[in-house]
Amino acid sequence: MLTDTLQQKARPWLHRLDNGRARLFDAERLSQAEQTPYDTLFDDGLVKLRYYPPLQEKAIPLSDGTVMPVSEHTQRTPLVLVAPLAVNMLIYDLFPQRSLVRYLRARGFELYMVDWGRPGKYHNHLSLSSYFADYLPKMLVQVRQHSGQQQLSLHGWSFGGLFSLCYTALGNDPDIRNLVLVGTPCDYHRNGALGAQYRRLSRQAKWIRSNTGLRIHDVPARLLRSPGWMNSLAFKLTNPVGSLQGYMNLVKNLHDREFVAAHATNGAFLDDMVAYPGGVIQDIVRYLWTDNVVAHGQLPMASSEGNLSRVTANILNITGGADPIVTRDCSLAMDTLVRSKDKTYLTIDGGHMGILGSSAAQTQSWGRIAEWLIERD
Repeated sequence: MLTDTLQQKARPWLHRLDNGRARLFDAERLSQAEQTPYDTLFDDGLVKLRYYPPLQEKAIPLSDGTVMPVSEHTQRTPLVLVAPLAVNMLIYDLFPQRSLVRYLRARGFELYMVDWGRPGKYHNHLSLSSYFADYLPKMLVQVRQHSGQQQLSLHGWSFGGLFSLCYTALGNDPDIRNLVLVGTPCDYHRNGALGAQYRRLSRQAKWIRSNTGLRIHDVPARLLRSPGWMNSLAFKLTNPVGSLQGYMNLVKNLHDREFVAAHATNGAFLDDMVAYPGGVIQDIVRYLWTDNVVAHGQLPMASSEGNLSRVTANILNITGGADPIVTRDCSLAMDTLVRSKDKTYLTIDGGHMGILGSSAAQTQSWGRIAEWLIERD
C-alpha cells in the first residue's frame, strides 16, 4: 500500500521530468512547425524559391478554435512572401492552426516564398543590394514563369519588407501591383529608443569619417559577420523580461505536454536564427544607421540607382503597437516618399515577431491582408 501511494505521488514528477527531458534533448520531435507541403522551384545552394501547392484539406483549423473552409477560387495575382534575413522560415508555418502560408493558401492565393538560406563565411561579400537588386529579380522571373502571370503582389516582413520596397523603387518592374509591408523600416532615426542610439552612432561615425577618412566598408567584411547565435541573443534582448518569463512559464507548465511542445516550436524559431554576412553589416551601419538614406528616399546601395519616388504600387503597411525594433513612426516615414495613390495603414497588437505570426496577427491582420489583396486582384 505504501509503495502504491509513493508511486502515485511520484508519477506527476516523473511526467514533468520526462517532458523536461524531451524539451532539452528532443525538441525537434516536439516541434509542430513547417507541416505545410511545398515544392522547391529554385535552389542555387543558398537562396531558394518555394511554391505552396493547393491544400488537400477542405477546411483548416485556426488558433481560436474555429475552422475556415479552403477557397475553391484561385486569386489571379500571385503572392510572393519575401522573408527577412537572420530568421529561419519556420515563422511562416509555425503551428498547423497558426500558419500564415496555410492561411493564405486557403484564401486562394497562388503562394511563393523567397528563402534566403543560411549564409556561411564564404558569403560575407553579400550586401543588402545583393538581395533586392540581384537575387530578388531572378526569383520573380521564376515566379512569373511558373505562374504564367506578369503582375505580382509582394509581402515583406522586416528586412523582407525593405527588400520589397527597394526592389520596387529600382523602377525596373512596373508589374508589382501590391506591396504588403509588415514591420518595414524606413526612417531609422525616428525609431524610438533604438532611434536615439542610431542618431548617437551616426554622429560618432560621421566624426570618425571626417577626421580620419575611415569608413565601415574599410573594415574587412569577414570581421563583421554576425553569427546566428548572436542574432538570436540580440532578438531576445529586445524583450529580456518576456524571454525570461517564457522559460519560467515552461517550468511551471512542465506537466502539460501540449504547452511544452508549443514552447519547443517557438524555440525552433527563436533559438535557430541565421547569420548576417559581413557585407550586410557594413551596409546596415553605413546606409541605415549612420546616413539613414531610406528616410531620404534613397536606397541602401553604393550606386544612386532607384528612389522611393518610383514606387507606385498599392501599399498596405502594418506596424506593431509594441514593436521596439521597427516603430510606427519609423515605418510610416515612407508615406511622403512614395508616389502610391492607394495606401492603407494598420497598427495591431504585438512586437516585431508577433505582428507576423502571433494569434493577434491571425485575428487582427491576416484576414485584412487577404481581403485587401482580393479587392485589388
